[in-house]
Amino acid sequence: MDIQRINIVQGEYHVSGEPNLAITTLLGSCVAACINDPVAKVGGMNHFLLPGEDTSSPLVARHGVYLMELLINGLLKLGAGRHRLEAKLFGGARTMQGLGDYGAENARFAQEFLRREGIAVVGGSLGGEIGRRIQFWPATGRVRQKLARATEEAPRFPAASLPDAGGDLELF
Repeated sequence: MDIQRINIVQGEYHVSGEPNLAITTLLGSCVAACINDPVAKVGGMNHFLLPGEDTSSPLVARHGVYLMELLINGLLKLGAGRHRLEAKLFGGARTMQGLGDYGAENARFAQEFLRREGIAVVGGSLGGEIGRRIQFWPATGRVRQKLARATEEAPRFPAASLPDAGGDLELF
């Protein structure tokens, strides 16, 4: 069985019910919400950079509130039931010492947003000091996380061939 992969970056989201699709992203202080409806077999992921709710900002497409709304509305359009939605949250690392802890702010925002919306958080991995590579299968809700090493220089080989940093996590 061939797995199709769609990669999303900051300010993007994707929803699908395709059984052979994995949505991928790379996170540092950003947060990705992986939300699915296990009955309708649809799901989606977003990747937000900023927690704020300032819709007048020129960076609104990178704000959590904007991307959370797009993700949830996209799932509802595919037949998801709001009362069945389950979320897994990833990212929110403090990857740069000496600056504000933007990762913690993103994580708090995501948790509070989902609580207000009545969407259960059933798993995930937030915080720490190491980035994460995430693969999410929206039709099943399965998520695979690989911790990504921070480096001072760009890798000399394709990202897909980076060595395993340990700390893998897989949620079903």
